[in-house]
Amino acid sequence: MRDKLTPMQASRVLVTGASGFLGQALSRRLRAEGWLVSALSRHAPTGEGEPWAKVHRYDGDDALWAGQDCVVHLAARVHVMNEAVQDPLAEFRAANVNLTVNLARQAARAGVRRFIFISSVKVNGEETAPGCPFTAADTPQPQDPYGVSKMEAERALAAIAVQTGLEVVVIRPPLVYGPGVKGNFASMARWVRNGYPLPLGAVHNQRSLVALDNLVDFIALCADRTRSPLAANQVFLISDGEDVSTPELLRKVAQAYGLPSRLWPVPIAWLRLAARMLGQSAAADRLLGSLVVDSSKARERLGWRPVVTMDEQLRKMALHDQGV
Repeated sequence: MRDKLTPMQASRVLVTGASGFLGQALSRRLRAEGWLVSALSRHAPTGEGEPWAKVHRYDGDDALWAGQDCVVHLAARVHVMNEAVQDPLAEFRAANVNLTVNLARQAARAGVRRFIFISSVKVNGEETAPGCPFTAADTPQPQDPYGVSKMEAERALAAIAVQTGLEVVVIRPPLVYGPGVKGNFASMARWVRNGYPLPLGAVHNQRSLVALDNLVDFIALCADRTRSPLAANQVFLISDGEDVSTPELLRKVAQAYGLPSRLWPVPIAWLRLAARMLGQSAAADRLLGSLVVDSSKARERLGWRPVVTMDEQLRKMALHDQGV
């Protein structure tokens, strides 16, 4: 009987990291579709929409999983710009590998059918060459402890899937943006809103991004086994399908906020030299380098299409920031 249930018939999903940027948006979407959404979070989740079915704090109790149809695992130790711990890889492994493995094994023992793991494009690597986008079939080449930990978690989940029959879906998003975004994208938007002149007019790279609404839509599709049977035990790279250069992105952000973009051309070599002198080479790589993903597998295998354009999502982000 459980295989025939649909979200409108109150299937149950447990979302870890439910209080975060992605977790809140996903939970609102799933509740709107009729799911009974339980939260596993270090903090009490907040947000609009229907009440939570349950709010759990992880204590290792198998009873947590009773009756759940799907788990969406968002909780993670994320990429840290200025790492302060002595052994970053050990910290990432504890949070991103060990916890993930424990959750998946418990879910499998309890009879949960599908486990969705939000990984990262950093499993593929940090930069793409022209005409060579990252794909789900690429050999992983993570370059930092965060990417390594996500790769190791993926491999552990694949082994658990074979051992237990748990359906695992791995999603590797690039940079996610939308209303309420934090981190690097929020900083870039502040640069534009504050009217800072940015020396990036001569950059000719290409970057893939994924709008919050598009990522949420894809996760919701994968959570519904009746709509996405072919997602089982697959890896997907997801993007908006609108690859842009850094200057193009800055102009789009400015347009969304109704502001002029202030870009002036500075030779790339000068920018890299300045970044190296300031100890910001990694940040410069993200602004100057290319990272393009091929999300055709999601379209061809599951029939998925983005639900918003980049301009639409940036406008929603601007309205959110303006309190509209």
